[in-house]
Amino acid sequence: MKRILIAVLGAISLSACAQSPQDDAPAARSSQTAQPPAGVQPAEGTPEERALAAVRILSPNLNADHIGAAPLPGFREVIVGGQIVYVSDDGRYMFLPGQGGALFDAVAERNLSEDSLSTMRRDLLKTIPAGERIVFAPAKPVHTVTVFTDVECGYCRRMHDEIAEYNKQGIAIEYLAFPRMGIGSEDYRKMVSVWCASDRRKAMTDAKAERPVPDRDCKTTVNMQYNVGQRAGLTGTPMILTEDGIQVGGYVPPQALRQTLDKLAADKAGRMETAAQQAQPAGDA
Repeated sequence: MKRILIAVLGAISLSACAQSPQDDAPAARSSQTAQPPAGVQPAEGTPEERALAAVRILSPNLNADHIGAAPLPGFREVIVGGQIVYVSDDGRYMFLPGQGGALFDAVAERNLSEDSLSTMRRDLLKTIPAGERIVFAPAKPVHTVTVFTDVECGYCRRMHDEIAEYNKQGIAIEYLAFPRMGIGSEDYRKMVSVWCASDRRKAMTDAKAERPVPDRDCKTTVNMQYNVGQRAGLTGTPMILTEDGIQVGGYVPPQALRQTLDKLAADKAGRMETAAQQAQPAGDA
């Protein structure tokens, strides 16, 4: 779960690291490089103490610069390293306006906003026919991800250069088109040519390797894929989504992606097992 916390509170984790006593240089330095103060020390049993404890799930040594009443009733406002976090007075829920408006459950250690977004993304992906995806897969994939890609972006090309390694890791890659320069651009026309090619896989590989792809025009779903990418919240390419609609990148190296997908699968299995146990009638063996 710590990985999920770090992903959600990334900006705060940077400030937490900045506060770690890692400076081995001589003590005779200006006051500008001195260690920061200990931070706010709220009274025991107060909403402020619970708010700080919730934020410290990420880093036990993290110090807050301010804790006070929030503009939102029932919440405390915590400022850490210039980042604002709103924490419910019971210490359970955290709202991070600087992190895409994420609502975080500190007890369950879940990004509740991402849960809602992932459901929407999963439903959006279902609208794109399977035959419209350009697929690079091993014989028996363990995981399948959808990747919104662009033939021009550097990280998209880097990811495709490693496509054999992703497949070796048991990961199937299903490409969808997202021409970053927009509908009607030269980038868009290249991607239409890829989707109109008789061998889409070869055309995709050629385009990303900057080899010429014959200009073609046909009826495609490139416009539809682009629209779905926008509605799914895509802000840059590549965008990697799991089968459940969870965003896991950005470019992620093959081995790291496999580890992330394994962990997500294990977490899902654990939640399903817990739900099944809770649903079991009292007194059943």
